[in-house]
Order: sequence, then C-alpha cells, then structure tokens
Amino acid sequence: MRTECLADALDNRVEFGVWGGMTERERRALLRRRPMVTSWRRLLETARSEYERDARATGATIGGFVPKDYVKDYAANPVKDYAQAG
Repeated sequence: MRTECLADALDNRVEFGVWGGMTERERRALLRRRPMVTSWRRLLETARSEYERDARATGATIGGFVPKDYVKDYAANPVKDYAQAG
C-alpha cells in the first residue's frame, strides 16, 4: 500500500502531507531529479518487483517481507535507470 500511496502523490503532484513515507520536500526533490518520469506508479512497481526478485535471490527477506525502505531506495537511486519504466 505504501508504494501505491507514494505513486499516487507523485503522479498527481500532491503538495501537502506525508504520502508513502515521503514528505513534501522529499517528493519535490524527487520530482526535480526525475522530470522525465511519466508514470511513477509504473516506475515504482518495476522497482519493487526488481527489489523483491533481488532480495529473494540473496535471501535478504525477513519472514517473507522485504525491507520497507525499498520505495525510497529505488525511487531516488541514481545508479539504476527506471525512466524507461516510467
């Protein structure tokens, strides 16, 4: 649910409140860094899928759950390019 919440706030340029664990300031900075993203929902779903796949491959899950910070890690990750997913 956290990913969907953040994606909705980013796609709709919600200005106020904490959405998906990110403050207004964090979301504005993310939008400035990634101006070419057309669908944050698609980008974050792609990132989540890759994160979960990698976590399963390395055994990084705890009790079947992946760490909750994957949204921030992948949304802000300057190394991987998810722009094609967005």
